[in-house]
Parts: sequence; structure tokens; C-alpha cells
Amino acid sequence: MATSNTLTLSSATFAKLSPHPFLLANLQPPDPSTPSARTNGRQPRQARPYSVNTSSLSHAHGSAVVRSGDTTVICGVRGETLLTSQIPNYRAPQPGDTASHDELRDYDLLVPNIELATGCAPNFLPGAPPTTLAQTLSTRLFSLLHSSKLLNAEDLRIYHDKSELQGEGVTEHDEEEAMKEVKAYWTLYVDVLFISFDGNPFDVAWAAIVAALRDTKLPRAYWDVDREMVLCSRPTGNEQPMPLSIRGLPVACTAAVFTANERQKKGIGRYWILVDPDRLEESLCDETVTMVVDSTEGELKILAISKNGGTVVGPALMREFAKVAEVRWKEFRDILQ
Repeated sequence: MATSNTLTLSSATFAKLSPHPFLLANLQPPDPSTPSARTNGRQPRQARPYSVNTSSLSHAHGSAVVRSGDTTVICGVRGETLLTSQIPNYRAPQPGDTASHDELRDYDLLVPNIELATGCAPNFLPGAPPTTLAQTLSTRLFSLLHSSKLLNAEDLRIYHDKSELQGEGVTEHDEEEAMKEVKAYWTLYVDVLFISFDGNPFDVAWAAIVAALRDTKLPRAYWDVDREMVLCSRPTGNEQPMPLSIRGLPVACTAAVFTANERQKKGIGRYWILVDPDRLEESLCDETVTMVVDSTEGELKILAISKNGGTVVGPALMREFAKVAEVRWKEFRDILQ
């Protein structure tokens, strides 16, 4: 009697041959009583937990290693001095000036750099030039560093206290001359290296930057009149490195929209919102949305919204997604504490 041989494919082979039907089969199981789940076992709106380890680098002023699932990022922050005489069109800050964040952008005091290490994912080959993804991430992180007003330019100023040189014959007319003068700035080089890449790079890179900046401590620097250069004091009991004053705790949350049909029109067909997508899910979704929120003061504040592609996400879904982002913010806050 002849026997029929059936071809059985493993889940990994099925995912490589037909990735879209494979993910759809997990999100839309044949049994209605079975809850919808993703290929990685998470619920559609369940994010991967963060793991944060600070002060990981010995020769950086601040550093952090952040892991979310199989995406691992290490961030190092190092400060270098920049003399005001080397800044074109430098404008000395005036007393009571509140627009200090303009100094950070105008003088390029924050310099982020993204590197996708060879071997962090199969599509990143050795010897290749910087990818479009790395350049896009650098631009987005640079923009968010300034728009979120995370840092205060006052922390990066290096002063020369001219009052120490004044004699007894100082008059009220000379009071303005005796004020502190900005001689240099700290320029922060923020280097982000992806050790392992499995989707959602922006959220993890931004989390690593925030954690590293919170860990950054700059040496006490001063202007030496005799040498006409900036010097740093050695750490002593009374003069320890100064931490940066971080404003709030902005956290990024990204979601991708997966549609049942690969070419689905607006309002037709079923879709799923996949929070914190992995590499497979990102390759199958044409629409993504990123929301940066901060709830430090008790009220949720949306600092930035970025949306790419698709027509599914509208105002109603955006308000619903804000609640998911708030949960993500609380998770990251608890990890840092």
C-alpha cells in the first residue's frame, strides 16, 4: 500500500520563506479562544523589558549599557573643552538670559555618533560605509537632544572669575567688569555603539543616551590666567566631578502597524499595533510611530511625535498610544531607580 509523505516545515523555515503569513498566523490564530500573540511570544502591545548598567566604561565621563530583548547598545559620553575664541560669531551670554539651549545648538556642544558594529545583525558587513540607518538615527537623536531641552548650557560653561584679580580700588562702575566671563565650553561627544541589533534601534539608543548623561560627571574646570588655557582640578574631598543637571526623563516609545493584507487600504482589513517591534516585524510593517513622553511632574507631556508611512494611525489611535507610552515611561523610570 502506498503511503503519502507530507512536507513539514519548522517555524524558522516558515518564517524565512513566508514571513508575512507566518506573523499573521501567530496574530490571528484559527482558534478564537487563543489570544493573539507575536512570533516572539509577546502580546501585540507588550514591550521588551529594559536592562540598564551605568558606569560601564572606565575612560569616559559617563556611560551606560542598555539592553532590550536582543538589542544591546553601549553609550559613552566624553567631554572636550572648546575655547570661545575658537567659536565663530561667538556671543557672550548676558545675565538673566534664559535661552541657554540655543548655545548648545549654535556652538555644536552636543555631538552624537551612531555606529552599527559588524556582526550585530546579518546585514551589517565589515568595511562598509556608514549605513542610511546610522545616519538617520544620528540626525533624529541630535534633534531630540536639543528639542527635549534635556541639558542646560550652564553646566557646560567654563568661567574665568575676574573678581579675583580686582584690587581694593574697585568702584561700582567696575562692578560689571568683575563678573564672571565665559572662556570655554565643554563639548560632549556622545558615542552610541550597537553590539546586538534586533529592531527598534531609536528607543534603545535614546534610552542609552539618557542613562549615560545621567551618569556623566565632568571635572571642575577653570581658566588659568598665566597659562591662558583651561585646566581641570584633581578630584579631592571638596572638589569632586560635577554631575549634569538633567531636565526630566524623556522616554521614547515606538510601535509598528502590521496589516493583514500586505497592500491594505485605509479603513479596509484588520491591523495590529506592535509595540517595540523586533527586526522581523519592522521588515513587514510599512507604518511606524514614535512618541517621546515625560511624566516627571506627574502629568504626561508629549515632547515629540514622529510618524512614517501608512494611513492607519490617526488621532484616536494616537491618543490610545499615548497611554502605552506612559506605561513604557514608568517601566524605564523604575529601572533607573
